[in-house]
Amino acid sequence: MSTANTTTHTLLRAEGFSCPSCVNKIEKQVGRMKGVEKVKVHFASARVEVDHDQATASVDDIIAVIAKAGYKAAASAF
Repeated sequence: MSTANTTTHTLLRAEGFSCPSCVNKIEKQVGRMKGVEKVKVHFASARVEVDHDQATASVDDIIAVIAKAGYKAAASAF
Protein backbone atom coordinates (compact mmCIF):
# COMPACT_ATOMS: atom_id res chain seq x y z
CA MET A 1 0.00 0.00 0.00
CA SER A 2 1.46 3.34 -0.99
CA THR A 3 0.71 6.69 0.54
CA ALA A 4 0.57 10.02 -1.22
CA ASN A 5 3.56 12.30 -0.81
CA THR A 6 2.41 15.00 1.56
CA THR A 7 5.74 16.78 1.92
CA THR A 8 5.53 20.55 1.63
CA HIS A 9 8.47 22.90 1.02
CA THR A 10 8.05 26.06 3.09
CA LEU A 11 10.12 29.24 3.01
CA LEU A 12 10.26 31.44 6.08
CA ARG A 13 12.02 34.71 6.85
CA ALA A 14 13.55 34.93 10.29
CA GLU A 15 14.78 37.85 12.38
CA GLY A 16 17.17 38.08 15.28
CA PHE A 17 20.21 36.28 13.88
CA SER A 18 23.38 37.61 15.42
CA CYS A 19 25.88 34.87 14.60
CA PRO A 20 26.21 31.59 12.70
CA SER A 21 25.44 29.61 15.87
CA CYS A 22 21.88 30.92 15.55
CA VAL A 23 21.63 28.81 12.39
CA ASN A 24 22.56 25.64 14.28
CA LYS A 25 20.12 26.40 17.07
CA ILE A 26 17.17 26.82 14.70
CA GLU A 27 18.13 23.82 12.55
CA LYS A 28 18.40 21.63 15.64
CA GLN A 29 15.07 22.74 17.17
CA VAL A 30 13.06 22.56 13.94
CA GLY A 31 14.79 19.36 12.86
CA ARG A 32 13.59 17.61 16.03
CA MET A 33 9.95 18.24 15.14
CA LYS A 34 7.86 15.25 14.14
CA GLY A 35 7.00 15.55 10.45
CA VAL A 36 10.03 17.65 9.52
CA GLU A 37 12.19 15.91 6.93
CA LYS A 38 14.76 18.62 6.23
CA VAL A 39 15.59 22.10 7.48
CA LYS A 40 18.17 24.53 6.10
CA VAL A 41 18.83 27.99 7.53
CA HIS A 42 20.62 30.57 5.38
CA PHE A 43 22.42 33.01 7.70
CA ALA A 44 23.15 35.77 5.15
CA SER A 45 19.59 36.01 3.82
CA ALA A 46 17.80 34.97 7.05
CA ARG A 47 15.82 32.40 5.07
CA VAL A 48 14.63 29.15 6.60
CA GLU A 49 13.69 26.32 4.22
CA VAL A 50 11.73 23.42 5.66
CA ASP A 51 10.52 20.22 4.01
CA HIS A 52 7.72 18.91 6.20
CA ASP A 53 4.45 17.02 6.37
CA GLN A 54 1.85 19.77 6.67
CA ALA A 55 -0.52 17.45 8.53
CA THR A 56 2.06 16.73 11.25
CA ALA A 57 4.11 19.94 11.37
CA SER A 58 2.18 22.98 10.19
CA VAL A 59 3.78 26.28 9.25
CA ASP A 60 2.37 27.77 12.46
CA ASP A 61 3.96 24.94 14.46
CA ILE A 62 7.34 25.62 12.84
CA ILE A 63 7.07 29.36 13.48
CA ALA A 64 6.20 28.62 17.12
CA VAL A 65 9.29 26.41 17.54
CA ILE A 66 11.49 29.12 16.00
CA ALA A 67 9.93 31.66 18.40
CA LYS A 68 10.60 29.34 21.32
CA ALA A 69 14.25 29.25 20.22
CA GLY A 70 14.28 33.06 20.50
CA TYR A 71 13.74 34.22 16.92
CA LYS A 72 10.88 35.78 15.02
CA ALA A 73 9.80 34.08 11.79
CA ALA A 74 7.09 34.53 9.19
CA ALA A 75 6.07 32.77 5.99
CA SER A 76 7.74 34.12 2.87
CA ALA A 77 6.91 33.85 -0.83
CA PHE A 78 10.61 33.85 -1.74
